[in-house]
Amino acid sequence: MKLTPVMEKYILHWGEMGARWGTNRSVAQIHALLYLAPRPLPAEDIAETLSVARSNVSTSLKELQAWGLVRVTHILGDRRDHFEALHDTWQMLTTIVEERKRREIDPTLTMLRQCVLESENDSETPQVVKDRIANMLGFMERLTKWYEQVRVLPKATLVGLMQMGAKVSRILGKKAA
Repeated sequence: MKLTPVMEKYILHWGEMGARWGTNRSVAQIHALLYLAPRPLPAEDIAETLSVARSNVSTSLKELQAWGLVRVTHILGDRRDHFEALHDTWQMLTTIVEERKRREIDPTLTMLRQCVLESENDSETPQVVKDRIANMLGFMERLTKWYEQVRVLPKATLVGLMQMGAKVSRILGKKAA
């Protein structure tokens, strides 16, 4: 696949951002390439286009598949696996958010609940610390409940909320901060 300067810029930037988001630069660059690609690509083409080792491509593709951002597809007459990214940006966002919740928020909630339970009979931990942990748990639980309610809303409703921005505060009868 031939990359234009604009495509290269996009892929390189996505790789830099991926590193900031907590993923490997190569994983993010492969995701960017597959997102831009007009057709599914085999691993060999990905490796050649990005000048990345084939083994790195395989590992990165497995990670992207585990995240649900890339899927395997087949092309008639070609025995190789081809890979394509989600192209619906909304679906990509919701997939990433759901995975991050599962990988980061859910274990944190479990840990916070354990800390609150363990601290009930713990005379060594200062009350202020117990209160802060309980406050964090309450915040994380409210955030999770809100997310669970919002994620089932129709896409059109969510897009409308996004477009309203701070105007939502008028509906609630509150001034925007």
